[in-house]
Amino acid sequence: KTMTDQIAALGAIVNTENPDKTTYLEQFYQQWQEEALVIDKWFSLQAASSQPGTFAFVQSLLQHAAFDLKNPNRVRSLVGAFSQANPIHYHAKNGQGYQFLADQVIALNSINPQVASRMVSALTQWRRFDEQRQGLMKQQLERIIKTENISKDVFEIASKSLV
Repeated sequence: KTMTDQIAALGAIVNTENPDKTTYLEQFYQQWQEEALVIDKWFSLQAASSQPGTFAFVQSLLQHAAFDLKNPNRVRSLVGAFSQANPIHYHAKNGQGYQFLADQVIALNSINPQVASRMVSALTQWRRFDEQRQGLMKQQLERIIKTENISKDVFEIASKSLV
């Protein structure tokens, strides 16, 4: 009956193959859509899911009516949660998680360079991973650095991590 209980139950459901998962997520959203902090939690739960298909779902959430790249809390709750709380999908061997993050950092760069610079930090830990992932992460850092009009904040963090 409380939001705390509901979010806990929803957190368990998003990590299962429950056939009603989409319905529960939508019901929760409809009930709490006027509460920004609760919707941030809703985004985070979905971004951190270990279930197959999460990456595609996270990409689709970028188009959700409640998501706004100009809202730092929404960016942290979706992009940040995916890159920092979803090691399975963010660190996929094909590098799609790294490319996704770099795409968002580049998009954020002109909107909010401070948030973009915080988001890029998930790529700067590349030395901790196997050789394949290191290469993929470094490739995205180099792409960010070479982006036209990249902010000083983002450039500094990305370039220093490669030294």
